[in-house]
Amino acid sequence: MKPASSAAKAPWQRRAIDEGKEIAVLTGYLFVVIAALNFMKAAVLHDHGVHVTYWGVAIVKAALLAKFILLGRAFKVGEHNQRDPLIWPTLHKVFAFLVFLMVLTALEELVVGLIEHRSIAEVVARSSGHRLMEMLANVVLMMLVLIPYFAFQVLAEHLGEGRLVRMFLTDRHAFDHRRGGEPPVDDAA
Repeated sequence: MKPASSAAKAPWQRRAIDEGKEIAVLTGYLFVVIAALNFMKAAVLHDHGVHVTYWGVAIVKAALLAKFILLGRAFKVGEHNQRDPLIWPTLHKVFAFLVFLMVLTALEELVVGLIEHRSIAEVVARSSGHRLMEMLANVVLMMLVLIPYFAFQVLAEHLGEGRLVRMFLTDRHAFDHRRGGEPPVDDAA
């Protein structure tokens, strides 16, 4: 028989492992997107004689956004219990998280500005003008990144725990309830 302390530890450890995997996958997904955008920005700037690289910033930004998203999920941002077609809860989550991430990113900019000994007015002024267009473009791009992420999440919730992942990573016929889990019959034979 296991001691009570180790039995109580197991769910906490399992949850920590699951959250670690989730943040790693989400950070990887966001890193690929942010790195691709930074690569495009570097290519455009290179054409104008400006040579820059942002690769370290991409992984930090991806990890920070991933943590923000997991924080939002912990606070149940965008959750609702309607039985709508899956597109509506997906879009609801996308827009709720878009606002949530915009607020947290603005707070991040303020904190960075204060660390760099800039006033709030300087931080706000820096975020307007030509940077405003860049920020709006980033909002649209983040929306496009969040749509597939939340579409898969909503679909996974609808199908049940772990089923979508198993469907992607194992034999899809094992989940074909119309055939009782049997592989398809070749009708041509």
